[in-house]
This record gives sequence, C-alpha cells and structure tokens, in this order.
Amino acid sequence: MIIIIRQKVLQSNVVAITKNSDEKTALRDALNLLPFKGVIKSDFIVTITANLVNLNPPEKGVVVGQETLRELIRIIKEENPKRIVLAAGSGGANTNEVLNKFGFSEVINSEGIEFVDLNIGEFKDLYLGHDIISTTKVNKLLFETNFLISFTQLKLHEEATMSASIKNIALSWPPASVHGYPKKNLGIHEDLHGFIYSFAKNVPIDLSIVSLNPAMIGTGPSKGKAVHSEFLMAGFDAVSVDTIAARLLGFRPQAINYLFRLIKDNIGVGNIEDIDIKGIKLIDAEKQFSSIAYGHEFAIDE
Repeated sequence: MIIIIRQKVLQSNVVAITKNSDEKTALRDALNLLPFKGVIKSDFIVTITANLVNLNPPEKGVVVGQETLRELIRIIKEENPKRIVLAAGSGGANTNEVLNKFGFSEVINSEGIEFVDLNIGEFKDLYLGHDIISTTKVNKLLFETNFLISFTQLKLHEEATMSASIKNIALSWPPASVHGYPKKNLGIHEDLHGFIYSFAKNVPIDLSIVSLNPAMIGTGPSKGKAVHSEFLMAGFDAVSVDTIAARLLGFRPQAINYLFRLIKDNIGVGNIEDIDIKGIKLIDAEKQFSSIAYGHEFAIDE
C-alpha cells in the first residue's frame, strides 16, 4: 500500500546538466533549461530541503554551498510563492551549529525566509510501509508543503552506494530527536535502501538539484575526497536526476537498490533513452567528471 501525501506538481522527463566554475551560475543555467517558469504558484508553500548533514564545510563536499543556496532562494522569490521555507535536519550534529558555523544563518536572515529544524516538532506520522519502520514522525511542514525541493551534493556513500536527491529527502526528514544521532536507533540503517525506497514512494520531490562542485568520491557521506568538477544537474523527476547522477559515478541504476526499485515501480523515469537531457551531453559529462575524479576518462556507453 502507498499513501502519497500529495501529487507531484509537474511530471517532466527533462534533466539539465550544466557546468560553470560559479556554482550559482550553473544553477541558474540549469533551471533555465527546464520548464520552470510558472510552475510555482502564488499560494504555494515552497520548502527547500538542503543537505546540512554535519559539521563539515561545503568545500569538502559534505554540505551544500551557502551562496548557491542563497541564489536558489532568490530564484524561488522571483516566482512569488506564499512562503519559502528552508528545512534541514542534521544527522551528525545540532542543526543550529551547522547553520551558524558555515554561514547558513546569515543567508536565512538576510533573505528573510523561514527556517524549520526537521529534528524538532511539531511532528505528524508519515506512513511508509517499510518492513522495519512502517511509519515515522516527520515535521508537519511536509504535509503543508506544495513544492518540495531537494538540494544536495553528489556523493558516493558507504551504505546507500550513492547519495543524491532522493536520499537527501529520505534521510533529512526523519527527526534525530526520534531516531537518534546519526538516525540509527529505530532501524533506518538496518535496511537503508528499503527505507529510502519506501520514503520516496510516499513523498514526492518536485525539483531535484544535485551539485558536483564539489562531489564526493571514496567513503561518503563525509570522509571522502571532494572533486570540484563544476557540474550541476537539475530536473523535476528525482529518479531521472539520480539516474544521471549515478552515471557520472560509473553506475547503472541496477547498482543502486533503492533507485532500481523505484524505477521498477514506475515512480520515475530511469531509462536513459527516455530522459530528455538538456545542456551538456551525458557522455561528455561522464568523460569530463571521470577524468577530473580519477585521472582516467570513461563513460558507461562508450
């Protein structure tokens, strides 16, 4: 059984791949390649879930870039929604410490948006249907949100194989005050792929933004090597975006269990031939990223 909290705002198979040394420019260029204008309505509550996992700086590829987050907020402001909320829940530290240490508090205050710490209530029950965790507490904001944005860095991950837009949402919203730091007390990590899959089935992501400037290779989510590749990708289908992200790390979606299961259940588009890629060609992005990250150029379909 699936109990979807709402329908996605827009179904689209377009994924934009851009490259720029200025991550803010790469972001704006990517959104300009999408059918973005007019999607966000004036009565919408727009929630940006940014990866603020722990007390490691953006330049190491652990958390998102402060100024790119600011640019995203300003882009959303141009659409004049009812509310803009930044929502994050650190799994490895106090969320406010992460905000203050890396300048995110200044961004929130100067841009005049709301902030919600996902580790703190008021909570509501979210049905998952997962074998270990059938329901989880989540901040009530999730049920009020009309447009959910996932903004994160791409990482190889020691348990999830890859951390991109889908995992960012699935692991940000379960509160550490309930699941513990780092959210392992109630069974999430006993079947992490199954948990991410169950969360993604029930919680629609309306816009996925995955930055590779930097990305992380090696042992993620925080101990790996930062690779400053200048790439960024975005799209309205989180499965499609994460499928493209996986290719840059050298994976087909079959290698990432939760992604493969979501594709099999038609939660999103995972067939490369059915994804409309705008901007940089996928094979060119694969070759360039692999050359930067590993010193050896490769592409899966070459």
